Amino acid sequence: MATADIKYRLNAQLADNTVTVDNKDDKIAIVVSAGTADKQRLISEIMEVNPGLERETVEAVINLEQRVLKKLILTGFRVNTGLYSVAAKLTGVVEGNVWNPEKNGIYASFTQGADLREAIGQTSVNIIGEKGSVMYVSGGEDAATRVPGFTATAGRPYTLTGAKLKLAGTDPSVGITLTSQGGIVTRVTDEMIAVNTPAKLVFIIPSGLADGAYELKVTTQFNGSGLLKAPRSVTQTLYIGQNSGALRTVMAMSMKIHWADTYKANFEQRGCLMLSRLAAQH
Repeated sequence: MATADIKYRLNAQLADNTVTVDNKDDKIAIVVSAGTADKQRLISEIMEVNPGLERETVEAVINLEQRVLKKLILTGFRVNTGLYSVAAKLTGVVEGNVWNPEKNGIYASFTQGADLREAIGQTSVNIIGEKGSVMYVSGGEDAATRVPGFTATAGRPYTLTGAKLKLAGTDPSVGITLTSQGGIVTRVTDEMIAVNTPAKLVFIIPSGLADGAYELKVTTQFNGSGLLKAPRSVTQTLYIGQNSGALRTVMAMSMKIHWADTYKANFEQRGCLMLSRLAAQH
């Protein structure tokens, strides 16, 4: 099936626009998440389109693609896949003509490409109702890089936006925690929280956290007009470390590159050829 023949649909819910205070009737639409598609899900989707492919070969080619993408991006190339364009960017002030990793950073800047814009034009939005008093996260920004999204820097402020986020209540679970992939829970203490409003939380990411993926959890009894009897929580995956966040984004985006319109019968042969060439180089 050609890309032009594919139609997409997003489900969305309406929520109060917390930015404007003078208009009580305006709403914003929030995409209803369909879940998280990891590498194994991507491989399964590819094989569903072309069942003749070997799973090991598909995974090997994806891994090679990620390896090449990282090399190109982090050696100064702007990579244009059609779906998106990505290039490395730098942050911070350089003092004494010396690059200082403690004060300067690297991140990947993405812009949507022509293929993705075309697909967006073929996408409809289905409003399935209102979020009402539902607590949710809509975005975030790392103060160290000024990059919007869910990457953060240990020891620096991070802004989380959404609705019903204000920390309130006496239950011991109320607060902000970061849980590592190993299950270690780190709590953001009260003195590390600078802004505490329904639409925005600004807090310091605890220093000393290793780079990697964490579960950011906000727990509160706040409910607008009063307090809930039992606390409720919202969670969001947060990547600590500039490189961790940038490269994870590269990997997640690169998994989606080209597959929708490049499933050809010779895919497996090309994958094997790439592997043999790589082996010959080593």
